[in-house]
Amino acid sequence: MRRVIDGLRARLRLGVHARGAPVMRSIGPGRAPLMSDLLGRAAVDLDTPQLQRFLAGKRVLVTGAGGSIGSEICRQAMRFCPQRLLLVERAENGLFEIDRELRHSWVGADVRPLVGDVCDERRVNEIFHAHRPHVVFHCAAHKHVPMMEANPGEAIKNNVFGTKTAADAARVYGAQAFVLVSTDKAVNPSSVMGATKRFAELYVQSLNSSDEATERRSDEGQDGDAISPPFVAPSLRRSVASSTRFLAVRFGNVLGSSGSVVPIFQRQIEAGGPVTVTHPDMMRYFMTIPEASQLVMQAGALGGGGEIFVLDMGSPVRILDLARELIHRNGLRPDEDIEIRYCGVRPGEKLNEELAADGEATRPTKHPKIRIWQLPPADPAHVQKGLEILGEAVLGSNADAIAALGRCVPEYRGLEAGARRDCADGRNPAAPLRYAAA
Repeated sequence: MRRVIDGLRARLRLGVHARGAPVMRSIGPGRAPLMSDLLGRAAVDLDTPQLQRFLAGKRVLVTGAGGSIGSEICRQAMRFCPQRLLLVERAENGLFEIDRELRHSWVGADVRPLVGDVCDERRVNEIFHAHRPHVVFHCAAHKHVPMMEANPGEAIKNNVFGTKTAADAARVYGAQAFVLVSTDKAVNPSSVMGATKRFAELYVQSLNSSDEATERRSDEGQDGDAISPPFVAPSLRRSVASSTRFLAVRFGNVLGSSGSVVPIFQRQIEAGGPVTVTHPDMMRYFMTIPEASQLVMQAGALGGGGEIFVLDMGSPVRILDLARELIHRNGLRPDEDIEIRYCGVRPGEKLNEELAADGEATRPTKHPKIRIWQLPPADPAHVQKGLEILGEAVLGSNADAIAALGRCVPEYRGLEAGARRDCADGRNPAAPLRYAAA
């Protein structure tokens, strides 16, 4: 397309301009084919009979159902005929839109919009008690890196303790699988967001192998159905606490998702520029929304428990090249019709995202485009200590929260930027915790 437009522009001499159709205005759920070639690779279709067996006839719960990934998981899951789809979302407008869309597309389907915050333990247990989901996709999170740098306590509350609340409820109420949506920013995290996601991974891993935690959660009792929410029947705890498979999925930036770079660039182009790029060497791995959503579902079908999955995302894409490509696709010329302006690396950002930390390796799965990180199991006792540290820190200052993340996520690189400092009350952060189980 670029060659056609450039060729026409070179040949026209009467002041007529050649422009490409602004196809990027069509960005949105289910429209990934319009941008899949931006990835520099073929889009990956993960639809297999495994997903049919995994989701058909099941009660499926999606947290963060109004977000970009959560809403697409809802759309994709409906293709596999779940018994009931539970949409959990605290943002009323997003929940309204996805509920309305699904009811229009799947007339007669059992879709339940449930307003609720994953940080509200009582409400989460109430939902799980009433519906007993078989499969949980945990998408609810704070995701914007620079914003979470300024609000580390809120990132910990939502990304760590929100995950804990949802995962605990899945375990107690006998879900078959709990799939955590994570990020490549959890690898050697340089940001608060990445560090909180890494700790969420550790917590989910610790649940998968925690016989000790199972015994702690067991108690006397008989019938869970007679207990009013949010209280949990002790017999139910004993019978199902170790039956849930806990998994996590890491992937890169998602093309077209809320607040992502492509729609921001498009709005800047439509406004006449400038297009703002943080750094000429900034690179990211990208996926389309359907790819990311299908990967999350596929992980739940493949995993035996404790794994962290990753999709083959091809080569990283330079953000500057992506900006230039989008300008070309709008029939304009970079640096002539539309200025590209460098605005500097934002707090918490890396120039290059990593797919693995030192000592990490991957092994193949049955799907050729999905691999599993080989990570040491998390020690439940150490993870529990980390929860105590983070729980105290969110009651303090931003400095307290960042210092606590430095203790609880030893590979957190944000401390190199000055975050490793004394807490607000003068206490020095203690030695970092280590999570590998003996």
